[in-house]
Amino acid sequence: MTLEEKARKIKLLILDVDGIMTDGRIYYGNYGDELKSFDVKDGFGIVLLRKAGIETVIITAKKSKIVRLRAKDIGIRLVYENPSKMKVYEKLLKKFNISGEEVCFAGDDLLDIPILKDAGLAVTVPQAVDEVKQIASYVTKAKAGRGAVREICEIILKSQGKWGEVTAKYIS
Repeated sequence: MTLEEKARKIKLLILDVDGIMTDGRIYYGNYGDELKSFDVKDGFGIVLLRKAGIETVIITAKKSKIVRLRAKDIGIRLVYENPSKMKVYEKLLKKFNISGEEVCFAGDDLLDIPILKDAGLAVTVPQAVDEVKQIASYVTKAKAGRGAVREICEIILKSQGKWGEVTAKYIS
């Protein structure tokens, strides 16, 4: 099945955070505060997906107030901070009443492999570990935290013929 055929079926995008939505680096300040960098274009891609009726969910192994704040800012309603990502994934399939082939999952490390193996569209980034790149359906051209999520969103929207509809008010 081609990338476009897989993307046409997607009803839910699930994202890992560190190494997908961010470049994977975590900065700590002198007072124990944690800093992460998110790409604005990635966030807008998620907003466009939501306009097309496709939800985005975050599953991350690490608890982070910053991730919850970013999710709220771009309209992601469900954020799961749980190292048992597969259990959360299985609950999401039931919650949304969908099959794995209707899920696009983006992950970059060993913890993500079980979901990547089940998802209909398994995506990773150039910096992912080799084991993940070997099983991914697609490796983004953009780097993690530098437009990779936007690239995924555009692939889904364009494959489903929804890109023009969700961007019309900005382009015309």
